[in-house]
Amino acid sequence: MKALIVDDERLARNQLKRLLEAHPQIEVVGEASNASEARDRIHELNPSLLFLDIQMPEETGFDLLQTLEPPVPRVIFTTAYDEYALRAFEVNALDYLLKPIDPARLAVALERVQTTSRAEAAEPQAHSFTPEDRVFIREGERCWLVEVKRIRLLESEGNYTRVHFDDEAPLLYRSLTAMEKRLDPQKFFRANRSQLINTDWIQSIEPWFSGNLKVTMQGGAEIEISRRQAQAFRDVWSL
Repeated sequence: MKALIVDDERLARNQLKRLLEAHPQIEVVGEASNASEARDRIHELNPSLLFLDIQMPEETGFDLLQTLEPPVPRVIFTTAYDEYALRAFEVNALDYLLKPIDPARLAVALERVQTTSRAEAAEPQAHSFTPEDRVFIREGERCWLVEVKRIRLLESEGNYTRVHFDDEAPLLYRSLTAMEKRLDPQKFFRANRSQLINTDWIQSIEPWFSGNLKVTMQGGAEIEISRRQAQAFRDVWSL
């Protein structure tokens, strides 16, 4: 498993690398001293695991995670502060290690990584929906049976997803990433970290700031496609 260490303290990075030498299943492929460097390294190296400090200059570890495009690597936070533990698990971190890192706690965290990986590999592939399929959607006491092609937009709200179709927008207790896996990638495109659009509902596209694209959907919603995803969008649809 390829890992990236993100920490503004060089001594902390070196200590963690030494501890990880006892775990040959983890390959440290790079380091970063701040969030900006980390974004570049993640794009370049495609690690599957981040050892991520929280308090860093300019941007915190949480700030970094909010800017990453899916798929986001698994995260183990490494920090000298214990007050961020609850927030860490709210962003689905696998573990939260306090500095100085205890070798035994590191071993437990890495076993958790391995267990999670094995469980995901063992999961059967869920059926993917075609545009003509009808899906059952429920929010509270309200229920809908909706053709997939009528869904124009899905938006992440934490670990939940708001699904937009017709004049409705119910909230489902499933993550946007889980929803994305069930939908046709030829129709549904991840515009940014928190929005998935049905390309059949696109009304217009225009260049936007910093290499981004702005998409106007039928019905008037405006969606910004991030710079990284804008290039993928151009590649797929030959813009």
